[in-house]
Amino acid sequence: MRSRITHRIHFLLERLFPEKRLFLRSDTETRFIRLKPETQLVAWTGSAVVVAWTIIATAILLMDSIGAGNFRAQAQRDQMTYEQRLNALSSERDARAMEAVAAQERFNSALAQISIMQSELLATEEKRRELETGMEVVQATLRNTMRAREEAREQLAELSAETESPTVGTLSEDAVGTVDLLANALAETAAERDMIAADAEFAVDHAREMELELRLLQERNDQIFRQLEEAMLVSVEPLDEMFRAAGMNPQNLINQVRRGYTGTGGPLTPLQFSTRGGTPDPDALRANSILNSMDRINLYRIAAEKAPFSIPVTSSFRYTSGFGPRWGRMHKGADFAAPIGTPIYTTADGVVTHAGWSSGYGRLIKIRHDFGIETRYAHLNSMDVTVGQRVSRGERIGAMGNSGRSTGPHLHYEVRVNGEPVNPMIYIRAGQDVF
Repeated sequence: MRSRITHRIHFLLERLFPEKRLFLRSDTETRFIRLKPETQLVAWTGSAVVVAWTIIATAILLMDSIGAGNFRAQAQRDQMTYEQRLNALSSERDARAMEAVAAQERFNSALAQISIMQSELLATEEKRRELETGMEVVQATLRNTMRAREEAREQLAELSAETESPTVGTLSEDAVGTVDLLANALAETAAERDMIAADAEFAVDHAREMELELRLLQERNDQIFRQLEEAMLVSVEPLDEMFRAAGMNPQNLINQVRRGYTGTGGPLTPLQFSTRGGTPDPDALRANSILNSMDRINLYRIAAEKAPFSIPVTSSFRYTSGFGPRWGRMHKGADFAAPIGTPIYTTADGVVTHAGWSSGYGRLIKIRHDFGIETRYAHLNSMDVTVGQRVSRGERIGAMGNSGRSTGPHLHYEVRVNGEPVNPMIYIRAGQDVF
């Protein structure tokens, strides 16, 4: 049975691989090598394995090369996208900085214009009071003149009646003297009457001129008031929006700042243009409203200095990480990357409560501000402040470094409200249009 199977296999191999002979001839003899079917099968199988292995290896190499090329191209595309994004952020930051400078200049210009307009308003109000006093004097003079004119008319009528009653022929010498005296008095009274009438007409004309001048003065005052009110509106609204965008109640901030500034230099004293009593003067009400707006702006500026609306890095930097979850953990601040030694500035007025080493933070500065706000500046290379020192917004407090648990030179900046971390970019973005 076994020999039969073997014989059949050998028969099939002979059909596929017939026996061949390879002759080797030399000068003296001829030899041959017999290639059996089994030998040819082994040689063919080996060749097929070598060719298949070559094809597979070549395909693998080509696939690896194509994959590596795609990976490098994707990496280059990602790098270009990242660089474009960084350039866009840098351009946007520069634009916001320029807008902040322009807004500050507009704000200062508006305040200067308000000061000038307030001086003009007070001057025009003083002139208006003088004109009112002059009007009262003119009106009193006019009333006296009119009364004197009526008295002169009555006297003239009486004298005329007396001179017409007796006849000229029956008059005695005494009567003639009396008549002459009365005639002279009548002439003087008529002249005085004409003078009083001329004075009255002049007083009326002068009163009309003063009324016209007073009306023009009131129109100018109204124009000054409108300009002041518009300037107040333009100045107050951005500050309101800034505090609301930061999640802060503007009225509560105003009340808190006012409680801390109740001495000299606090709220402005209201104006009182009239001492006659009665209904309030509309101009006084408008002026007091403007003064209240100016007081609100002053209080806003004080509050803005005490809240972290500024940015801690003013040199060129890269915004590398934001507030929120990162690598499975909560990132409680914002990271700004720049070379070691880049100056770091405080973002609001406050008091330094910590300046030293703090485990993962490295060299850390903590500053306590008003309204329950605290800012932290971590991974510093050096610190320029000490505990208990008072600092102002924009004051240099240290230099950027790579201390603590850090992968490279950068500033880790935190803002905490009543101990809870909040996104620092909320305050920075809110202050971009104002500072």
